Amino acid sequence: MQNQTRLQALSAFLKAQRAHVTPQSVGMPAGIRRRTPGLRREEVAQLAGVSTTWYTWLEQGRDIKVSAPVLESIASALQLTVDERKYLFALALDTGMGVTSHREETPQISLSLQKILQELKICPTIISDRRCNIVAWNEAASHVFLDFERIPPEERNLIRLLFSRKELRRLAVNWEHFVSGFLAIFRAYYGQYVEDDWYDRFLKEMSGVHPDFDRLWAESEVSSAPEVLLHFRHSKAGPMQFHLTSLQVQGAAELRCSIYTPAPDTTTEAKLSKLMAGST
Repeated sequence: MQNQTRLQALSAFLKAQRAHVTPQSVGMPAGIRRRTPGLRREEVAQLAGVSTTWYTWLEQGRDIKVSAPVLESIASALQLTVDERKYLFALALDTGMGVTSHREETPQISLSLQKILQELKICPTIISDRRCNIVAWNEAASHVFLDFERIPPEERNLIRLLFSRKELRRLAVNWEHFVSGFLAIFRAYYGQYVEDDWYDRFLKEMSGVHPDFDRLWAESEVSSAPEVLLHFRHSKAGPMQFHLTSLQVQGAAELRCSIYTPAPDTTTEAKLSKLMAGST
């Protein structure tokens, strides 16, 4: 990612986070003449102990000198989560991972990870890389989501599929909620790999092809491992509920294991068993 793109991403993030913080939540009066939601720039500057001019320059994406202690103060003023703080630091200090190649080989799945996939028989599971490309999945995932084997490898990107495949749009009762979890993960990667311009190219591609992408991307949070309850309406099995747990896989390849566990006290597990047995 080029320096200007990084600074633009920082600017957009600060503006979005400032809009989410109410004056009351930080002990300030609400006032009666607020034209925009959230805090004003001068209020963030006051809370962080910096000048309004300096904070304005930072939020405008100017290439100015910043320090970790000042960023901590800004993060506290904006009430950022741990993942949001990491995102702020990566963009402001340019501390993301360096990337030496724009073409990356498909990560190899270890035998132990393959075994885990096989054993999670009743839990749809997807393994993806840091670009959200799908590199492995189990049988349950093919039954609930898509037959990924029929999708060309270069098109097996989770974000792209969520926006392009009608089956996935119909599957989720609240499709935007479904997408938000993956966009939160993608944004965490985006901040971490600030030197990889693949992300910028991908975002431009998605923005040009899918009209609703820009809004959802702008509204997305930052989370390395969101845990959410998803409501599906499967075309064959009917209503289903899953808890999504996203785990980082330790090793040389940066992989993520997304596990969909059937919600307890529901008929989801029984429905999935019948679906996989071919009796639904």
